[in-house]
Amino acid sequence: MMELLKARRTAIAILLIAGFFTLGIEIGLSERQEIEKAISVSGKEAPAGTQVDFSSFWKAWNIINEKYPSADKTTDQERVYGAISGLLESLNDPYSVFLTPEEAKSFEEDIAGNFSGVGMEVGIKDKVLIVIAPLKNTPAERAGIKAGDKILKIDKTITDGLTVEKAVKLIRGERGTEVILTIEREGEKERIEVKIIRDIINVPTLESELRSDKIFVIKLYSFSGTSTGLFRNALKEFSLAKTDKLLLDLRSNPGGYLDAAVDVTSWFLPAGKIVVNEDYGEGIEPRIFRSKGYNIFTDNLKLVILIDGGSASASEIVAGALQDHKKAILVGTKSFGKGSVQEVFKVTPDTLLKITVAKWLTPNGTSISETGLTPDYIVEFTQTDLNNKRDPQLEKAVELLNNWPR
Repeated sequence: MMELLKARRTAIAILLIAGFFTLGIEIGLSERQEIEKAISVSGKEAPAGTQVDFSSFWKAWNIINEKYPSADKTTDQERVYGAISGLLESLNDPYSVFLTPEEAKSFEEDIAGNFSGVGMEVGIKDKVLIVIAPLKNTPAERAGIKAGDKILKIDKTITDGLTVEKAVKLIRGERGTEVILTIEREGEKERIEVKIIRDIINVPTLESELRSDKIFVIKLYSFSGTSTGLFRNALKEFSLAKTDKLLLDLRSNPGGYLDAAVDVTSWFLPAGKIVVNEDYGEGIEPRIFRSKGYNIFTDNLKLVILIDGGSASASEIVAGALQDHKKAILVGTKSFGKGSVQEVFKVTPDTLLKITVAKWLTPNGTSISETGLTPDYIVEFTQTDLNNKRDPQLEKAVELLNNWPR
């Protein structure tokens, strides 16, 4: 799967979730994030103190030139790009990748919002290409794609070993064209072939309603650039509803702007309370993001948040912070676990390098990327429930709000 420009040092940073933009789903990494940050760097010499013997590299280069029958079909520059990609693959991190000029152009087009696709975010989990979440009213959702689906083939290409960027390149295409995904779904014995017609993706952001039982529901689909204003307006509606029962539905919300996550959380926490930590490892001070302190609610507020395997990135930041600060009860299933921070560097004027630099930790120190979030009440949502038009997770949330346990 839509992490985003902000100042950092003297550089420009793009916040997104990996795969978010690249699938043409939303401006938001992971990703974004999610959260990814673009920084221009230069360097033509090895770092001081580095002692590496590159003779083996050049020996392999020369053997290719002398022996490989189709060596003349690739340029020297293409081989350099391949070598850099291999260097990144040695990190064994699916979110650290090198983008060739073509891939970098696609990445930048996604940020600008110029794309067509199928409307879902994908990521790598346990070395498998997986659907983080399809977005509402998109071709992917209409075709029956579900969060957690493992994508084994894209048309005739096996996905084993593909980066998110390469997979996205295969999934995307011109509006009106078809892509066939071969997926493996939990609970299904056979693999499933799903045909999807690509289209322009209009990403929904927020819906709200006041139920007859005086529960106010906010369904937040993404943490986009408009989500903070829409969320503020929804809270105004909530305050006018004269109720203290609020249900925030973050299921299948793959994330978005980090700033949006902090802003949404700030409505529920006093100023200065930790929303999320960026952990850069030993010897480096963590970067702490704190509540802006809108904090308009009293302790009488009853707040339940719904999460599932499609809740990722910014969704996990909000839910994790409010769970740790005991401001909300979480209901549903374990979240996706997209909690890494990428910086995006310009290697040359037309190539980019995305590399993981930190992990997100909840206020209590839980690593989002390693464990995801565990709800206070685990409630599964099965295919049988879907067929019978039941939502047991929503039902549990309603039960809690009408019989508040705290």
